[in-house]
Amino acid sequence: MSRTMWKTLWEACFGDDGWIDSFFRTAFREENTLAILRGGSIAAGLAWMDTACEGRKLAYLYAVATAPEYRHQGLCRELMAKTQEVLTERGYGGSVLVPADEGLRQMYAAMGYRNFGGVRNLTAAAGKPVLLQEVTPEEYAALRRKYLPAGGIIQEAGAIEYLAESAKLYAGDGFLLAATEDAPMELLGDASQASGILGALGKVQGTFRIPGTEAFAMFRPTRTNTWAPGYFGLDFA
Repeated sequence: MSRTMWKTLWEACFGDDGWIDSFFRTAFREENTLAILRGGSIAAGLAWMDTACEGRKLAYLYAVATAPEYRHQGLCRELMAKTQEVLTERGYGGSVLVPADEGLRQMYAAMGYRNFGGVRNLTAAAGKPVLLQEVTPEEYAALRRKYLPAGGIIQEAGAIEYLAESAKLYAGDGFLLAATEDAPMELLGDASQASGILGALGKVQGTFRIPGTEAFAMFRPTRTNTWAPGYFGLDFA
C-alpha cells in the first residue's frame, strides 16, 4: 500500500496530518503494517513499532483505524485477528496497544488483551529549578534502559526518533524526561524532582506520567502463557 493510501485513512480517522508526516519520516515501516482493502482503498489498517522486553520481541500497535464508511462491519476484529496470526508467524512474543478511551479498552479486552503494569499521572506546581541536560535521541534511548522499571518495554530506533519530533529529551540528577507540550510527560527515575523540573522548563504547573497502578497499556501474548511486561510509558498519542 502506498503512503498516500495510509495518509487518506489516517486523516479521515484522526484529522491533523502533522503527526502522520512525522511518523512517515521516522518510525513507519511498510513491512510493519497490515490492511484490509475495499474498492482500492484501505478500509481498515494498522502499523506497529518493534519493541522488546526481557529478550522477547513485541509489537506496539499504532494508528489502528477503520475508515468511517466501513465501521460497524467487523473489520477491526478481522484486522486484529490477522495481526495476531502474522505476529505469531514472525516470532513476536505479543503485542501492546494503548486504548484511547474506556470503550476501546473493553473492545480490546474482548479480543484477548489485558491491562498490565500501570502508570500514574502526577500533577505538580513549579518549584526551584533543577539542572536539565538536553540529550540526543541515541543518548536518551541508552539512558532509558537504565531508568526503566522491572519488566519495562524497550522502545528505540525509529520510535525514539518519532518521539524526538514532538518532545524535548532531558536527563538530570537521577531522572530522565520526555517533555511534551500537550500530553503528560514521561518521567522515569526520581519523581520527587517534578516541581524542580517544571521550574527549569518555565512552566507554572504540569503533569508527568510515571510508573504506577492506573490502567494504561494492554498486552496480548501470541501464545498461551502467563507472562506479561511490567511497564509501558511512551504512547505517542
